[in-house]
Order: sequence, then structure tokens, then C-alpha cells
Amino acid sequence: MCWSLKELIAPEPVQKQPVVAWGSAGSGGEEGAKIPDLSSEGWSSSQKNPPDVDEKLGTPQGLWTGGEMANPVPSACCVVLAAVVVVYAQRHSQQDSHIQYERVGADVTMKCGSMDWDAAVTWTANGTDIDESHLNGSYLILKNVDLTQSGQYSCYEGSSWHLKYQTYLRVGTPPKDPVLMCRSNNYPKGFYCSWHLPTPTYIPNSFNISVIHGTREMVCEKDVFPKNRCHIRYLQLFSTVKYKVTLTVTNALGKNSTTLTFDEFAIVKPDPPESVVAKPVPNNPRRLEVSWQNPSSWPDPESFPLKFFLRYRPLILDQWQHVELSDGTSHTITDAYAGKEYIIQVAAKDNDIGTWSDWSVAVHATPWTEEPKHLTTEAQVTETTSASTSSFMPPPTTKICDKGAVVGSGAVAVCWTAGLVLAAYGVLFI
Repeated sequence: MCWSLKELIAPEPVQKQPVVAWGSAGSGGEEGAKIPDLSSEGWSSSQKNPPDVDEKLGTPQGLWTGGEMANPVPSACCVVLAAVVVVYAQRHSQQDSHIQYERVGADVTMKCGSMDWDAAVTWTANGTDIDESHLNGSYLILKNVDLTQSGQYSCYEGSSWHLKYQTYLRVGTPPKDPVLMCRSNNYPKGFYCSWHLPTPTYIPNSFNISVIHGTREMVCEKDVFPKNRCHIRYLQLFSTVKYKVTLTVTNALGKNSTTLTFDEFAIVKPDPPESVVAKPVPNNPRRLEVSWQNPSSWPDPESFPLKFFLRYRPLILDQWQHVELSDGTSHTITDAYAGKEYIIQVAAKDNDIGTWSDWSVAVHATPWTEEPKHLTTEAQVTETTSASTSSFMPPPTTKICDKGAVVGSGAVAVCWTAGLVLAAYGVLFI
């Protein structure tokens, strides 16, 4: 019996047979499996009876050999089919495949590997057939390529669809002059340089930076993050010799470079002050108390003190007010508008060299305002008191019915009737 090509590539699952574990129990072998002795004496002497031997194959029973192979004809057939599979896989793995870089707007010509110009071929882009109008014989012609045409291009031989050539087209641009910046935010320890491209190239770029101090080349230690930055340690302080930093960017379509020359004092620029806080001053409607801390990256504020620049304005206005402070990390604003919200920022600079830092994160504060009183006026108090007093006054019936002046039962009845009417009106007004 011989297997088909399909069965060789994806054989049917076979029934599980007993497995011999080549190793001790617990080390990956099946627990309880028999371990053969590979010594010249055969199986271990601890076995009383040697295992039965397969008469056809000469192997112990229980070892799976892939099936019976007593008939040599099916075995030869299987060997031939296996060889065909190997050759087929090798031919498909030997096609030429690489990356091809082209500029935006260029005309691109692709050859189908070693195929002749007049050979019948089919081209695909990212798995989609390319129209024959783009072919010149077996060559693929792409006019004025753009970024959308980047992708995988494949060439197949005739109707057999045998892959003959494959390439990954990357469309991009050569790099422009890189933007390079060097700055010392931790003077006097050293400085760092960072860079970026003004426009993307859409293909991989590599950067190389060199730092020269006088005649000596210095090491720029690259950061893990961000990747486009490196640090240089000062080897000599207060040097008058200039530094020269050159950055070169290269990709498959070209290269470019930028050079900076400077002395160590010109690039000193601290980070912005930290932990800026602004709060109102109690019982002072025009004051705000502002405090901050030195930037944590500034290593020695005692030896290299910083001065500060404070700016503030109410949100209703666009014009800033400024205060420069030669020392200290706090300031009281005394001319704030009462009840108006303010925005406040602080910058820092070395006392003698360098430039001002960027502004700190903006904070907001509103001057103190007096707590509003309860809306209780004197008139309201008087009205409430009079209403309460009148509600407890007896009805004025005695003034209308004077017992001494009224004689007779009829007059008494009239007097009581008038009293009840006045009492009712009194209740209504209450």
C-alpha cells in the first residue's frame, strides 16, 4: 500500500500505540513505561522473561514502526512520493525575495526573476492580480508610484502559478536636513542632544551622531527612551573650546546631515520649576501667595543658584504681568483684582549663564473674598415680630361691647355676635 501526496503532507491520525519512554519517570516519559537496556546483553537482567520479538521486523512488540513494510513495492512507492514532496517544497522556498525601495513619483520596473522577457507570467500585488496593461512582456511597469503602492509583489510562471519572484516594494523619500538640538539642563554634569526629521520618509532611517571637543571625539551615550537622544558628560568645566556636533541621517534613498557648533555656556537651559502652588491670602482680597520648587534635574542649586521669572494675569485679560526674582522660591502678588480667577506660571534660569527655561505648568487661583452674609434685613425682622405679636393679641371685642353701656339680653346677643365676627376676621389675618 502507498500513501497519496495529500496523505503524506497531512496524514490521517493513527491509533495510539504503547510508547517507550527514553528517560526516567517524571522526566517527560510516560509513567510506568518500559525502559529498554541498551547494553550488549539486551534487556535488563531484572526481567525474568525477555519480551516477545516481532518476527517480521525483528523489533520488540509494543514499539510502533509506522506500519508493516513486509512488501517492498509499497515501500518504494512511499519513498518516491516523499522525495517528490521534498523537491516541491524546496522549489517553492528558493524563489527570489527581497525589499525594493523607490522614491515617491518614480517609475518602477520589476523583472520576474530569471524569466525571459517574452515568458508568460502573472503579477499580483498583495495577493490581487495586476492588470496586463501594466506589463511589458514579463516585466511589471509602475508609473509615478505613490505611498499607496507599497506592498508585496509576486510573479508566477504561466498558468502553473509557480512562484518565480517576490519582492516587497517600499515607497518613500530621502531624508531632509535633520533638526538637531543640544541643551544642558543639569549643568555642570553634561548636556544632551536630541533630533528629529522635519518630514517623514515612510521608510527606515538610521542616525549617526559625532561630538568633537577641540581635537577630541567624545562618546554620546544613547538613551533607551526616547530613542532620538543621547547624553555627553563634561570632561572639563569652564572650557572656552567649542563643541562640534554632527548628525547624519541615512536611508535607502539618500542621506543628509546637520552640524552645530557652540560653547558650553550657550546651551545651559534648566527645566521649568516644579510643584507650583498658588493660593489666596486670608482677609486680603488683592493678594495671592505663589510658591514653587527648583527643577529636580538641576543637580547643585547651592553652587549654581537659579533665578526665576513669574508671570500672571486674570482670565478676563490677555496681558501678562511679570516679576523677576533673584532668589527664593515664593512670591506674594499684591495687585490682583478682587474675586477674579488668575493664571500663573514660573520660569527658571542660571544666575549668570544660559537661557530661560520653558514656562511651568499653569496653575489657577482666586483672591480671598468675604463670605456673604445671610439675607436677613431689619425690615424683615420687624415684619416678622409684628406678625407674631398680632397673632397672639385677643380679639378687640371688649372695645366694641361695653357691658356697662349695653342693657338687656338682646343687646348682649348683638354684642356677642359682633365679637364672634371680629374674632373670625382675626383668625383670617393670622
